[in-house]
Amino acid sequence: MSQTHAAHPLVSRRAKPLTGTWKVPGDKSISHRSLILGGMTVGETTIEGLLEGEDVIATADAMRALGAKVTRDGDGVWRVHGCGVGGLAEPETVIDCGNSGTGVRLLMGAAAGQRITTVFTGDASLRRRPMARVSIPLGQMGVRFEGREGGRLPMAVIGPEVLMPIEYTLPVASAQVKSAILLAGLAAPGETSVIEPHPTRDHTETMLRHFGAEVRVEALPDGERRITVVGQPELSPRPVIVPADPSSAAFPAVAALITEGSDITLTGVGTNPLRFGLFETLVEMGADISFLNRRVEAGEPVADLRIKAGPLRAIDVPAGRAPSMIDEYPVLAMAAAQAEGTTVMRGLGELRVKESDRFAATLDGLLACGVRAEADGDDLIVHGAGNGVAGGAIIPVDLDHRIAMAFLVLGCVAETPIGVDDAAAIRTSFPNFLDLMNGAGAEIAPPR
Repeated sequence: MSQTHAAHPLVSRRAKPLTGTWKVPGDKSISHRSLILGGMTVGETTIEGLLEGEDVIATADAMRALGAKVTRDGDGVWRVHGCGVGGLAEPETVIDCGNSGTGVRLLMGAAAGQRITTVFTGDASLRRRPMARVSIPLGQMGVRFEGREGGRLPMAVIGPEVLMPIEYTLPVASAQVKSAILLAGLAAPGETSVIEPHPTRDHTETMLRHFGAEVRVEALPDGERRITVVGQPELSPRPVIVPADPSSAAFPAVAALITEGSDITLTGVGTNPLRFGLFETLVEMGADISFLNRRVEAGEPVADLRIKAGPLRAIDVPAGRAPSMIDEYPVLAMAAAQAEGTTVMRGLGELRVKESDRFAATLDGLLACGVRAEADGDDLIVHGAGNGVAGGAIIPVDLDHRIAMAFLVLGCVAETPIGVDDAAAIRTSFPNFLDLMNGAGAEIAPPR
């Protein structure tokens, strides 16, 4: 997965109204967790709706390397026969996580609780991303790490003879770091706790309970929360139904909102409130979004979303909302470019350490497409005109799937087509993006 790949440029032209009923791929966060926790149960877990993108397939391969049996049935149902909380095996080779920061950080947590040495690597983008935010707390539990300067991959994770439970306060709200610590804490005696400054996505806590672990969540003063897992449980296999990913749904949703005459329905989308900040923000901007057939599947709330085009108004997005929508700011910026007035998105520092520097990529791309925008520290300011954008740029995406998809969405309303220099990374999270968008009425294709 880390090998050099051929560039895959795409160009997005002004779209017809987007219509139809569509299913976006399964939630990436829940897919990773279902494979990892399924591999730590005693018995067989069945998973329906798993995202079959490159990031998640890399995690499935990793769990096989760690000793779990992972298979896919012909009907798309995945089965994971686990090894138990302390039963993962030392891999015979390096584990390649491709482009997936979520996958590698969660797998590091799972491997940390085993008396084994595991070596992780990834593609060029992932090898640039900081791993110290995981290695520091896991190091306090007794785990050793050997990696490149700056705490970067490739990195060896060396499990201790005895893993120590800890209480760790996150310096920055991060569901990935929280989850890595909780996964490691499964193998530690006693209780392991994480204190987070702001609530982050709680899929790990939900799924731990689903598989039979004891998890407590306590509200603390100043909006903090303490999440505690009781170590050394025997996890029991349970079926998992993966909802459609709200982070993926964001792209066709925003495309429909800004493309005149559009009316689409996205089915079975996860509506976990700790993941749903983008849709909350879009509704505040005046978006016409209906939440239909609300229900709960395997502990996760879901709904069908009907989205109709209409005018959007600029708003001020508070920094406290960032943990619930950190992956969606690039596509929100595309909506802001079409809104009437000036949208301010505050507290986006975390965007700088994603698959790429998404803050800079979003700002530079907007400017290249003729949108007035600027940065003020960690705040992104977009001046919308409400009537299309000039376009005409080729956006360098630096192996970042969300930057690629965001600017292809903006191309749906551009006077001159917008291109991306390499859309190959889209396969990591949204393998059928092109088919869905073009099927709905977009015009996205290789350059002519």
